[in-house]
Amino acid sequence: MGAIGSVLGVLLLLFELVLIVRVVVDWVDVLSPGPAPAWRQQARRVTHGATEWALAPVRRVLPPVRAGSMGFDLALPVVFILVLVLRAIVGGF
Repeated sequence: MGAIGSVLGVLLLLFELVLIVRVVVDWVDVLSPGPAPAWRQQARRVTHGATEWALAPVRRVLPPVRAGSMGFDLALPVVFILVLVLRAIVGGF
């Protein structure tokens, strides 16, 4: 189980890093005026493509929370915490 646990731990770490990059790309997209450059559109496609499979089911169960005119998507923090817990269970990374 040691080698499998190590590989699974690394994969979970990589997924965690992609989630963080997704947050950064989304915030840069929100805070930048004007049209998005090609590199940012590509980064958004890659990060959303790599993470949406895990976020979509959580979003169906836990819809965004409304606060006035803003909506807070709780799926990403929930998935991020689940990944942290899984990493701790798998090998204490």
